[in-house]
Amino acid sequence: MAKIDVVVPCYNYGRFLDECVGSLLEQSVRDLRVLVIDDASTDDSLSIARKLAEKDRRVSVITHSQNKGHIDTYNEGIAWASADYFLLLSADDLLVPGALERATTIMDNNPDVVLTHGEGIVWYDDQPFPSVGPQRTSTWARHDLIKEFCATGANLVATPTAIGRTNVQKHVGGYKESLPHAGDLEMWLRFAAHGAVARIDAVQAVYRRHTSAMSNAYFARMLSDYLQRRLAFGAFFEECSHRLANSSALQAQSTRVMANHAFRCGIGLIRRGHLNDGYQLVRAAIDARLPQFSPFWKPAKPSRTTGRNSADSGLEASGRTVRELSRALAGAEPERHNRDC
Repeated sequence: MAKIDVVVPCYNYGRFLDECVGSLLEQSVRDLRVLVIDDASTDDSLSIARKLAEKDRRVSVITHSQNKGHIDTYNEGIAWASADYFLLLSADDLLVPGALERATTIMDNNPDVVLTHGEGIVWYDDQPFPSVGPQRTSTWARHDLIKEFCATGANLVATPTAIGRTNVQKHVGGYKESLPHAGDLEMWLRFAAHGAVARIDAVQAVYRRHTSAMSNAYFARMLSDYLQRRLAFGAFFEECSHRLANSSALQAQSTRVMANHAFRCGIGLIRRGHLNDGYQLVRAAIDARLPQFSPFWKPAKPSRTTGRNSADSGLEASGRTVRELSRALAGAEPERHNRDC
């Protein structure tokens, strides 16, 4: 049986597949299997994947006749896996040398550790490839992932670095269809509810960001991201609260932190002229954090045809000013956040 199974989901990422799979086959851990799942790509992904399989028997290929989407593809990979350890690596991401050895050595020597993760370098693909020097030594430490996620309301795990025990992955189950954009956050929470998590103080992967996908749609995605994270935490606590000593307090904290951050981001968008996106984000935050404000907030929607002054007037409707809402949302203690608006 292989030491580690790696699933590479691929949809129209044929141009990246050689580099991705190559970064796996060149790892110091040689006892691995790589499964490329082509999700009915319309580019040359399948032919490239088959050539890689012909060159190295550790690579195999599954192809879909119809596109199934990333959640079904991920879960198909989980069902296939049988090695000691498991990794999902997007076809446009890369592992750095030594990543698998660092992760598997930790779990080999520490049976309580069920998930490892490390640093991921974000690479914007219109920039030179980042330089990652040799990392002959590294340190690691157990950390309270659930506590940290709830304190920030965000996913702090670089997904291409997340290597877990296969038996635990199968025990906690697959990715949820209801969480297409926050499934990884909820998955790492589930892992952490079933064992220790180790954070490796080393670069483990390179995460590619596509500049062609960056546009004004980013502002609209902020609302979707917030709602998905809120659903992810809710699903986790519904399923795993019985495994946590202080689940009610943790859930309340995550709700508060996410709503506070969304509120501030929404106000920032409104001030920069993104009225509708900002309004939707602020309203979602208030509905989650302070539902008693909703009757006062509903008439405050800014007009689509008016400017900043009209929006400010709308936001102060019914005697509830932005400042009053900010004070109410702030709570008793300051919150830390890992991202800017």
